[in-house]
Amino acid sequence: MKTIIPKLTIVGAGPGDPELITLKAIKAIQSADVILYDALINKDLLDYASKKAELIFVGKRKGCYAYQQEQINELIVQRAKTKGHVVRLKGGDPFVFGRGAEEIDYVKPFGLETYVVPGISSALAVPAFQGIPLTKRGASESFWVITGTTKSHNMSNDIVLAAKSTATVVILMGMGKLQQIMDVFSSEGKAKTAVGIIQNGTTKDEKFGIGTVDTICDVVKKQQLSNPAIIVVGDVVKQRVALNSIAKQVETLKVA
Repeated sequence: MKTIIPKLTIVGAGPGDPELITLKAIKAIQSADVILYDALINKDLLDYASKKAELIFVGKRKGCYAYQQEQINELIVQRAKTKGHVVRLKGGDPFVFGRGAEEIDYVKPFGLETYVVPGISSALAVPAFQGIPLTKRGASESFWVITGTTKSHNMSNDIVLAAKSTATVVILMGMGKLQQIMDVFSSEGKAKTAVGIIQNGTTKDEKFGIGTVDTICDVVKKQQLSNPAIIVVGDVVKQRVALNSIAKQVETLKVA
C-alpha cells in the first residue's frame, strides 16, 4: 500500500500563454495526485497532469465562485490527507494577489509539507508582451503594482498615493473602478498621462486599448474591453506606440 505523505505545492501558472511556465511548475503538475485550479490558468497546462490525477476547478467566473476560500482551504487538507500531493494551480504568481500565502498559513497546522513554485506575474509579463517597459531611463525609475479593488470592494487607497508619484502604476482587478481610478490621477494633474489597458494578456484573445487618463474610459467603451485586464498608467505606455510605429514601417518595407 502506498504511504500517503500529505503535501501542498502552490504553483504559479504564469500570465496566460501556456509556454510562459517554469520547468519546476510542470514537474509539480506531473507529480500531483490532485490539482485544484483557478479560472485564469490556461487549461492546456492540465495536459501535463497524470491520467490518475483528480482535477478540480475551484475558480471564479463572472462573480460566481465554484468554491468559497474557506472551502478551498478545507479541500486542500482533505485531499492531501487522503491522496497525497495537492497542487494548487494559480494564474500569474501565487504570491502577487494570489492568496497563496493564506492557503499555506491555513494548512501548516494540519501537518502538510508545503512548497511554492513562483510564476511569471501578469503584472510584469502582460505589459512586456505589448512592448511596454515598466521602467525606462528618462521615463520611469520605479513602478507600483496595486489591486484596484480591495476585499471590501472599495478602491485601494494606495492608488491615491501612487498617483502622486512619478512611477509607472500597474493596476490589477481595477476595471470595475476604472472611472474612479482615472479621476484620482486627473486630480493630480495627470489628465494627459498615457494609459494602456490589456485584456487577456499573452493569450490568443488578447485585446489592447491605449489612451490618456482623460480618454481611456471612452476607449474601453469603444473597444469593449473588460476583465480580466491590466491597467498601466505612465509615460512608458508611449513606448508601445513607438514600437508599433516601427513595426508598421517594417511591414511597409516588406510590401515594397
